[in-house]
Amino acid sequence: MMEFDAINAQIFLELDDDPRRPVISIAERLGLARRTVQTRLAHLESIGLLRPHSTRLRPGRLGYTIDAVISADLDQSRLDTVVETLDGMPEVLEVVATSGDQDILVRVVAIDTSHLYQVGQDILACPGVRRTRTALVLRDLVPYRTRPLVAARSAGTGGDGPERSSAPG
Repeated sequence: MMEFDAINAQIFLELDDDPRRPVISIAERLGLARRTVQTRLAHLESIGLLRPHSTRLRPGRLGYTIDAVISADLDQSRLDTVVETLDGMPEVLEVVATSGDQDILVRVVAIDTSHLYQVGQDILACPGVRRTRTALVLRDLVPYRTRPLVAARSAGTGGDGPERSSAPG
């Protein structure tokens, strides 16, 4: 389990407010020594808890205006080959293994629909990919975020799941 305490939660929340905030500024705001914040951040980075800064880029601003999710059925014995091939494609933002009807979901971007078609064909051509299905992302309704997790965890509700009230049906 990750090393998570109230101080780490405060540091995360400060970084969530402003990812470019200098360590000294975070330390001053939290009343901590600069070295304490620096050491904690270095440790959290070393154990893979913090995502790379490149995830903040908006591909649409680079001309990749088409966003899609491609699901794929695989020959499971070729999974490593498929992942290696997909990892080498610049249009692939992420790949996740799933349960259910598809084996993987691939989030991709493209410049236009012709480019998306080519990206889809390149994925289909990967040794081990049997079939693909493409769905366009029309809009991010709840963008990727972790702040609610940090807040729930620091409030002591993140381990067992926060209490939720359900809306009348």
